Amino acid sequence: IHPASTTHQQLSDEEQKTSGVLPEQVRVSVGIEHIDDIIADFDQALTIAVKETVAA
Repeated sequence: IHPASTTHQQLSDEEQKTSGVLPEQVRVSVGIEHIDDIIADFDQALTIAVKETVAA
């Protein structure tokens, strides 16, 4: 999730910063999958995201 726009949206920008919440931050919550599966999922997602960013 994006804490700045969800769990901490009620705080001002300064209050978020003081709380350690930055605009570029995302929070990831994973389940009980095997670590190799989690790493593979992140690798796949980041590879696609980088390709799309470079193409734009």
